[in-house]
Amino acid sequence: MIKKTDFIYSSECEPHHARTKAILKQNPDIRKLIGKNPATMIAIIALVTFQLVLAYLVTDQSWWIIVATAYFLGAFADHSLFVMIHESTHQLIFKHRSANRLAGIFANIPQVFPSSVSFERYHLKHHSFQGVYELDGDLPNRWEARLINNYFIGKVIWLLLYPFFQLFRISRLKEIKAFDKWIALNWAVQLISCVAIYMLLGPKALSFLVLSFFFSVGLHPLGARWIQEHYLTHGEQETYSYYGVLNTIAFNVGYHNEHHDFPSVPWNKLPQIKSQAPSFYNSLYYHTSWTKLFFRFLFDKEISLFSRIARSNRGKVSLADESKPDMELVK
Repeated sequence: MIKKTDFIYSSECEPHHARTKAILKQNPDIRKLIGKNPATMIAIIALVTFQLVLAYLVTDQSWWIIVATAYFLGAFADHSLFVMIHESTHQLIFKHRSANRLAGIFANIPQVFPSSVSFERYHLKHHSFQGVYELDGDLPNRWEARLINNYFIGKVIWLLLYPFFQLFRISRLKEIKAFDKWIALNWAVQLISCVAIYMLLGPKALSFLVLSFFFSVGLHPLGARWIQEHYLTHGEQETYSYYGVLNTIAFNVGYHNEHHDFPSVPWNKLPQIKSQAPSFYNSLYYHTSWTKLFFRFLFDKEISLFSRIARSNRGKVSLADESKPDMELVK
């Protein structure tokens, strides 16, 4: 088998802007789905409480119970908190940006590592410049892709250490402010929270939260979400949705084509996009099982980190457009 040595480059713009315009022309009522969902804050409070209560309950347990609890419970809660941070990034909870950032910082607390504000910066670039190597942090580094390639053990290590590989991408990305008062606040809240958890609950409680974090994004069926979203598993379709049972507890994060087409629609209304514009989505390939995709990624040598569409230009959105709220981009 010939190994891939680079991404698949496309001279075309990313597909979402054109599809959004076509959908709105045919189904203008979809604009009514755009808005905020303040009730998301209730879910954030419940998930943060759930994780902290679990951390308290495992304080005096053996290590195998701590690991199992993190894998089978904590990982799912942390993954859902990532979705909540994602909602705050797109300002889909409250009207004001500051309130959304504070909600994201609060959701970040059980995840130990400060990432909420930084995620906002890199994720919005991903939407604006999908596939542009210098700006899209969702694309792996070339050295990262060559290192992992299509080897089983490499993919295992990549999933296990996924957060670290994401950190290594920061130096490559351009035009992103790496530090400001919001990032400082995010770091301060996490530091104070971690010290408090360690002092009040002990090292096992903090270890449980660390394990939950790594399982939620890595060597776990939930880690297949990162493969599902943009890896080329069926031809050269660039973005894929997941319509499976885990959307119920992952707040519809699997509706990824729908989200990229309409990033100003909150999580609870994403399924309505598909139901109101079925002709646009039924023709696209989609995944029904993260678990199946997880094992396929590990064992299928046809899928590597180079199985991505990349662009040598900035595509549809200019830096001036990028500063506009998502709602304006779909009007």
